[in-house]
Amino acid sequence: MKEYLIALVLATMPAIGSFIGGLFAESVPLSNRNSSLALHAAAGIALGVVGVELMPQILQADPPWLIILAFVAGGCFFIFIRQSIKWVQNFIGSSKNKAAPWLIFLGVGVDLFSDGLMVATGSTIAFGLGLLLALGQVMANIPGGLVTLASFREQKVSRRKRRLISAFFILPSFFGATLGYWAVRGQPQILKFGLLAFTAGILTTVVVENMVPEAAEKEKETYLETLVFVGGFALFALLSVYFG
Repeated sequence: MKEYLIALVLATMPAIGSFIGGLFAESVPLSNRNSSLALHAAAGIALGVVGVELMPQILQADPPWLIILAFVAGGCFFIFIRQSIKWVQNFIGSSKNKAAPWLIFLGVGVDLFSDGLMVATGSTIAFGLGLLLALGQVMANIPGGLVTLASFREQKVSRRKRRLISAFFILPSFFGATLGYWAVRGQPQILKFGLLAFTAGILTTVVVENMVPEAAEKEKETYLETLVFVGGFALFALLSVYFG
């Protein structure tokens, strides 16, 4: 039970990142430039999590083709979720503007669920791995919380309700951590690595198909955005090298 509680504590950290983003939305003007820079930084950090910490470890599993298959399955899962959200948007039709903040919240919730899944699974392999994954997602999730709460603010949702919405960020992380911990507890390493590969596939697809295109739509990309993207990757690499 102690190990499970540790996994839950680590899983709260990505949700805290989204909560911090929500606090920024209350005080920082969400210009297209600020939003684009935040998304580029988050994308760099997320790719750092996958490229620096996850893939080098999980590709050591035997057989490696199973890990690669799990990675592809994660990408396919994200595509399914994204298409489902688009279907809901089309179905809503005329109420789309009012529903948009909740659809963004749903997308962030799915992302937090996968974060909890990844962090808890990583913690069953090594505490240091779970901690590093959690730290990376704290920084990567700030833009998602910022955009979500800013959209509710634009819809004139009261401050009290916005605070409640921010607090609910923790629930999908907890659900993901619970599933990730109990599903792999005592199981062979290949299953743990496979689940990490699945979440790595989700995270990579989120960056390529969601974060970067959304940032490009908000503001014409300049060298500053590119530097912020590379800086985000380098920041996580430094965390991995010196604290891993």
